[in-house]
Amino acid sequence: MSIIEQLPPEDSTENAIELREVAGLSQGQIVRRRFLRHRGAMIALVILAFVVILAFTSVGIGGWTGWWRFTPNEINPVVNGGKPTLLLPAWLGGDAGLWFHWGLHPFGQDEIGRDVFARVMRGTQTSLIITATVGISATVVGIVVGALAGFNRGRTDDILMRITDLVITMPVIVIGAVLGQLAGGNNPVIFGIFLGLITWTTLARLVRGDFLSLREREFVDAARVAGASNTRIMFKHMLPNAIGVIIVNTTLLMSSAILLETALSYLGVGIRPPATSLGLLISDYQEAFATRPWLFWWPGLMIVIIALSINFIGDGLRDAFDPRQKRIPSERKMAKAMSVDGSASRAINTTVQPPMQGGNTGLGPS
Repeated sequence: MSIIEQLPPEDSTENAIELREVAGLSQGQIVRRRFLRHRGAMIALVILAFVVILAFTSVGIGGWTGWWRFTPNEINPVVNGGKPTLLLPAWLGGDAGLWFHWGLHPFGQDEIGRDVFARVMRGTQTSLIITATVGISATVVGIVVGALAGFNRGRTDDILMRITDLVITMPVIVIGAVLGQLAGGNNPVIFGIFLGLITWTTLARLVRGDFLSLREREFVDAARVAGASNTRIMFKHMLPNAIGVIIVNTTLLMSSAILLETALSYLGVGIRPPATSLGLLISDYQEAFATRPWLFWWPGLMIVIIALSINFIGDGLRDAFDPRQKRIPSERKMAKAMSVDGSASRAINTTVQPPMQGGNTGLGPS
């Protein structure tokens, strides 16, 4: 009797469907298929991609000028009291007909006439650059520390884990403020690297735990017998088996990084003028919240969108890499699988008949 036949009927059907869907696929194909089927992650990925494209193409970056008519620091005459000219279509409760009406300043203007849309897009660029830099730098440090500690164990493990514990005990906001002052507050890449140096601890502990278990596996012994060096064993053979934990926790780290950058810039110890970020915009416009709340809405909305999108993408990656996460099939698929299994069983019973008792067995004359 097979394992599937020993399970209860519902579990047997679910497992049969799961096995049919992944039959003949590699591990990478299975992960990609599960991730693409995660509806929340796909919606979040599309929204995040739209935000990134909008931010970097609208006002440009470096020496390249984007398609938006105003620059972030350009001073213009204040129109309509600085109120947003963005109008919603009628089907969303607005009065702009069938389409959105952007107008001259869709997000409004501040007190001196600067276009808020251009400033929010520039702040979104800075926050995205810092978030990506924090994710990359923290991931590199976390992987190296966790891999060395988990693979070597002994004194190396003790030293690296005590350093990790020391970094964990330090207040992140305080250390981030000090590093922000050292970074100068005008270069988002340097600022992101500095923040990554204090946010790698959780990933290092997770990688260490994975490497402690992986170092006892047979493929590690086989690589060692074949003459592979310790560096090759760690980063060529063991690291790919821990990539799921690394990717998932990197996305969660990036979602918390944008909130950390916002808090530091809001306190005045992160990004500083003439550069701008979403946290700095909220800090600059906080006094106008009662009279001109739209100055506060847009940067706050972008922070929420980016953080939630990265979190949903992380949830989708976690479900895709975790083999214990199973997609519950619909009732129609369950019924179809049960009918197929029943038809197969009847076909087998019809093909292989048991010998007749007391009669002709079909093997010769009675």
